[in-house]
Order: sequence, then C-alpha cells, then structure tokens
Amino acid sequence: MSSASKGSIGLKVHGLKAEVGGHEVLHGIDLEVGPGEVHVVMGPNGSGKSTLAHSLVGRPGTNVTAGEIRVDDVELTGMASFERARAGLVAVLQQPVEVPGVLLESVLVSALSGTDRELTLEGVRRCMGEEAAAIGLEPAILRRPLNVDLSGGEMKRNEMVQIAALRPKYCVLDEIDSGLDVDALGMVASRLERATGEWGLGVLAITHFERLLVELKADAVHVMVDGRIVRSGGPELAQELEHTGYRPYG
Repeated sequence: MSSASKGSIGLKVHGLKAEVGGHEVLHGIDLEVGPGEVHVVMGPNGSGKSTLAHSLVGRPGTNVTAGEIRVDDVELTGMASFERARAGLVAVLQQPVEVPGVLLESVLVSALSGTDRELTLEGVRRCMGEEAAAIGLEPAILRRPLNVDLSGGEMKRNEMVQIAALRPKYCVLDEIDSGLDVDALGMVASRLERATGEWGLGVLAITHFERLLVELKADAVHVMVDGRIVRSGGPELAQELEHTGYRPYG
C-alpha cells in the first residue's frame, strides 16, 4: 500500500447529496481517497452505503442532487457510467450484471481500445488467465458469457479479473466480501492490496466486516449512518465496530 502522491487531487467527493425514488438518501458526503490509499465505509443496513457506490459510478435510478465527484481534475457528476470508467473510476457492485451472449474477453478488448492499456485479444486472454490464477478462479469460467450462471463468489472474482486488466485509478467495492468464502476473500483482498502498490490503485471499500481488512490494509475507516459520515478514524475503528456494533452512533 503506497501513500498518496503529493499534490494529487485523487478521488474527491464533496457535499454529495443523492436521492432514490424521490427520497433523499445521502445528506452531504465528504470523502477523499488518494492514489494507493484504501478507505473503508462501514455502517448498518439502510445507511446509504450502496447509494453512495451507485452515485459515484452513475448507476441509473440514483439521482445526484448536489455536490461534486472528481477524479483528479475531471468532474464526473453528470457523466455516463462508461465515461466515468474512462476517467478512471470503476466499481464492483453487490450484484454484477449478467450479459448473455457477450464474452468477458470481448468486453475488455473494447474497454481498453484507445487507452494506454490497449491490448490485443491474445494479450487480454493472457492477462485474464494470469489474474484468474491469482484469485483462484477456474479458467473455464472466463469462457462463459459475462457473469451468466455464476455463483456470487465467482461473479465477484470475475469482476476482479476485470479490475486487474483495466487498471483504473480508483475502484469502488460494494460489499465485495459478500458471497466469498474465507479463502477466496483472502485472495481477492491480497490482490487488491498488491494493486495499491503495483499501479497506485485507490480503493473505496464498502463492507460490514473487518475480515476484509486482514489482507487489504486500510488507511482510513468511515462510519456511515442515515446517509451521513458520522465518524472517521484509522483501521482500529473497524476493530472497534466488531465489538460495539453501530449502537453508539444511532
């Protein structure tokens, strides 16, 4: 895990408000994640954590009503999801989308076209194989249509193959530990930890469990309750929450 680069803006969220179905869920979120940093958001069910993830990546159905989302000097608010990904921000959501008839290798070749990471089909296949091996994903799964007929854990590891191939600047992880057994979680977290140093990946991880942070070392932990960040601290805060839960904040 590397420290943030001096003078870099990073992933900056300021005064973010968002609503779902006409109901305001986020009431002014401020966060800043530097290159190579790992920030963790924890909170009870219904606190707005997934809405935060959806707001950052522009998922349809989540309406940002105020504030800004920036990656370095680029304002993302109002951009489509693919434009945000091109600017360097991608996400692994709780329920990745199934895309029948479309292979992962085709998605990656298209996504990398015209970028500094542009690869041939053969190069993409080689990268996918290496990354699948690193996180314990069966190679045969890479040949299936994207996320079709995969278990929850297989979907999450399949998404990690994509992250490693795309090498975004920043990644939002919405409960990536959901559906992963202990061994798989360790491999995924370890790969993310290496990525923070390998290409300076900044991570915003949303989770309920401190166990994600055994291999993935957090720089900061934020507690979200009722659409607000109510406390921030170091990795020891996650350990505290394991013992106290969220009662002190509600």
